[in-house]
Amino acid sequence: MNTIIFTVIAALLIGFILGVLLGLFKKIFSVSVDPKISKVRDSLPGVNCGGCGYAGCDSFAAAVVSGDAPASGCVAGGPSVAASLNSILGLSADGADNVKKAAVLACRGTVSCAGTKGVYNGVQTCKAVQLSVNGIKLCASGCIGLGDCVASCLFGALSMGEDGLPHVDYKKCVGCGKCEKACPKKLFTLVNVELKGPMALCSCRSDNKPQIRKDCSAGCFKCGICAKKCPEQCIDLLSGIPHIDYEKCTACGTCVSSCPDKVLKLMSEVIAG
Repeated sequence: MNTIIFTVIAALLIGFILGVLLGLFKKIFSVSVDPKISKVRDSLPGVNCGGCGYAGCDSFAAAVVSGDAPASGCVAGGPSVAASLNSILGLSADGADNVKKAAVLACRGTVSCAGTKGVYNGVQTCKAVQLSVNGIKLCASGCIGLGDCVASCLFGALSMGEDGLPHVDYKKCVGCGKCEKACPKKLFTLVNVELKGPMALCSCRSDNKPQIRKDCSAGCFKCGICAKKCPEQCIDLLSGIPHIDYEKCTACGTCVSSCPDKVLKLMSEVIAG
């Protein structure tokens, strides 16, 4: 009986001593944290998506307070979070930095219009296919369609359609850029959701017209009609696909209606779904 009592007293004494020592160590070795960092962190959505370029929300919060990252860097939070961070830091909001963006897929190579090289039986990821056989479609620029982008999206804004292409739910997309980084073909582009004007939904830059038709019936044929019809002369094909000068573009839609391949589409229609 005495042994049990002694053991209990010894355990309590050791626990008390360890508690005191831990308290002292915490006080001696504690690192002071700027209270602004905690406020900034609490204002962030906390999804740790990495769209800001940092490992997570904690790192981004510290970078914002130190001045190494802009208050508008949280793409998941958008303008409202940027305004909140600017308020905490005592800064004026810069509207140019608070633009909401969304991801757009520059490919229309569905299973019904894009030819394939054959059957692929390797690792079922776009990255693996790209590294091993440079894609499975005849068009070297075509979407591989195995959903690396879908797997990377933390917001559930991407899903694979029956047509073999990923589809964006613009009500959920925050423009974090995860899909842009995950796509080995670099087919996603982050665009301003308020962009006025068209975009070419094709990434094929080949000038071999017969081959383009053979590889994908939805590909840009490089006919140049869009550039010829544009009343503002703001389209060129120097990069291999229609490139629009948005400072000149009035979003009249002439190029969209005149494109025989329907490659061009107004961004307001794309984002609206």
